[in-house]
Amino acid sequence: MKFVFRKSYLVPLVIALLALSAFAQEDPNPDSPTPSLLSSHDRTRILAVNTRGWDGGIPSTGTAAFRPSATNSVTVFVSNLDLMSSEGVNSIQVYLTQRSGKVFELQTEQLIEVAKNVHALQFRIYDPAGYRGQPVPDGDSLINITWRGLTSNSLKIGIGSTGGGIKLPTASDIAPSGKRNQSAELVGYQYAGDRVRFLEQAAFGPSSSEDLRIRRIGLRTWLADQFDKPYPTFAYPNPAQMPTAPPANCSLTTNPTCYRENYTMIPLQKWFFTEAFYGNSQLRHKTAWALGEILVTSGVAIQQSSHAIAYHKILSEGAFGNYRQLLGNVTLSPTMGQYLDMARSTKSNPNENYPREILQLFSIGLFMLNQDGTQQLDQQGHAIDSYNQANINELSKVFTGWTFCNFTCANSGNGIINYKDPMVLVPGNHDLGAKTLLNYPGAQNTVIPACASCSSDEEIKDYANNSLQQALNNIFNHPNVGPFIGKLLIQHLVTSDPSPAYVGRVAAVFNDNGSGVRGDLKSVIKTILLDPEARGNIKTAPRYGKLREPVQLITGLGRIFPAKDYFGEIRSEGAMASYAANLGQDPFNSPTVFNYFSAQFIVPGTSILAPEFDLMNTGNAIKRTNFLHTLIFEGLAANATDSLRGTSLDVSEFIPAAQADPTGNQLLDLLNVRMMHGAMVQAQKDAILTAIQAVPENNPTLRTRTAIYLIAASSQYQIQR
Repeated sequence: MKFVFRKSYLVPLVIALLALSAFAQEDPNPDSPTPSLLSSHDRTRILAVNTRGWDGGIPSTGTAAFRPSATNSVTVFVSNLDLMSSEGVNSIQVYLTQRSGKVFELQTEQLIEVAKNVHALQFRIYDPAGYRGQPVPDGDSLINITWRGLTSNSLKIGIGSTGGGIKLPTASDIAPSGKRNQSAELVGYQYAGDRVRFLEQAAFGPSSSEDLRIRRIGLRTWLADQFDKPYPTFAYPNPAQMPTAPPANCSLTTNPTCYRENYTMIPLQKWFFTEAFYGNSQLRHKTAWALGEILVTSGVAIQQSSHAIAYHKILSEGAFGNYRQLLGNVTLSPTMGQYLDMARSTKSNPNENYPREILQLFSIGLFMLNQDGTQQLDQQGHAIDSYNQANINELSKVFTGWTFCNFTCANSGNGIINYKDPMVLVPGNHDLGAKTLLNYPGAQNTVIPACASCSSDEEIKDYANNSLQQALNNIFNHPNVGPFIGKLLIQHLVTSDPSPAYVGRVAAVFNDNGSGVRGDLKSVIKTILLDPEARGNIKTAPRYGKLREPVQLITGLGRIFPAKDYFGEIRSEGAMASYAANLGQDPFNSPTVFNYFSAQFIVPGTSILAPEFDLMNTGNAIKRTNFLHTLIFEGLAANATDSLRGTSLDVSEFIPAAQADPTGNQLLDLLNVRMMHGAMVQAQKDAILTAIQAVPENNPTLRTRTAIYLIAASSQYQIQR
């Protein structure tokens, strides 16, 4: 058959190419060079001098020991920093490790290019956070730097004096167990490790089909396709809106099915996991989940699933839109109105809950920020409040008068709260007095005048709506919003403790997407995912990455090893919420407006910012291991409360590797790529091989599940890096 090319085919082809033009740039090179600290003549001690006496060049010899001090500046020298024009000293973190094991994050000052491929890095031997006190004179310590998720070599530096016998780490302590096999990866986006990492960040896990697709088309084209993908793949559940109190014929005792479908989050939870396991629009689903952990509502306070489904639709529809529009839709959401009490806020009884949280959690945070997310400090070195109680009092007046549309809207009904249509204004409940808004550098229209002449309901509605828009614009244009929201999205998608430089790059795009538009979430998400700190075949910085929160621990495995029903025959019904809840994260039932975990959580006794570790304790650590054992070896049996079919993992793709090589190496090499980005260290590989070889060769399925379990239960896997 001869194919005839027709002109009619050309039009859709051109349209498609134009749609992708914004993403037509070459994919980022995932592998940044590894930074290297220059050493003195013995190659174990860092080449360092006191900044005060430094002459601007690279010295032939350095100083061996330094006094820890908040004012004493030290200069060291770094090679292999291929900096972008926007990168400076805030892209570098400096860590000092003493013999006691204490680690200090030192205060950086300047980064100066002194020769081709060599920079002078200046810092103070002082931890400004002070979580573990300051370094003490203790002889030799180890110093290293991190940049873009990569760690440099470690070298000795004397603190007060030299000596003490501290040892340098060996290459095997941090090196992956094998080199990347590039010969098999020369089509499209060739780096298998970074493809897997990307799909952990941009999706709910790296399925084989999506991994192969990115290998063929590259990251940017995949993103362009995802931004336009229809959503959802599986229709939202559509439970009826019910009376606030369950009627007699829909109680847990008289009709448990009715109760579960209408007065619990189970319908939404099952749909959510089904969409995460099998849905085509992974990026929107992942972004909506992240936004739901920032703009929090909860079924703990509102039992009906209809409210949570309506709210999730707001987040998913706004995931790639403008943050200002999303903030407006969230503000008038009846779900948010119920959760944070705006629906009950009147001029005679203004409520502070929503005004407080829209500032503290949804937009600007507690303290004034630089564009890179670091706190601005006053002359005494103290953080500067971004708002005060007077601001909340004034803002609460703006938010008075809105309530549920229970009578005149499309989804109104007798005896129910309408959670589907936006809230409407009751004119008599709105405060008509003057209001003062946030005042910050560049702020405009900071005063809403009183409406002394308002006499009709229509005039009051116009005044109230204009006041609301002015207040939201005032909040949205605050300089904190870009770094505050940008950092939260980085934390949810990529890494818990991003460098200030990374935050600054994302905030810059939030402030202006390149076309003069502020708050363009599509551009923000793309910037987060393509940033060099996100990309890379191997990340070696110890603090890089994030603990897999329970939901994403489950979905990640369910996409690598396709989730099936308990018998491994058809797809799972997604009844995984009770298991996630047992691990500390009950989906759509956040315990507080601060989410399941605090974005500011610091691992106790350290300076490590690690929000998801707020869920981790001894009990939950054991529960995670036990859950993984059941899921991987046995599958989750049918549960009358949640599901009729249960859930198991399909490992059939990996069994041939176990059959082909009795040593277990082929199997482990394959799992290393698919689960660990190729970053498994030799000690981990040796330990798992021993366990694999203890399983009879004639049982490749058990060998495969044993290897999967030992990887999944390891800290190396549970930290998504």
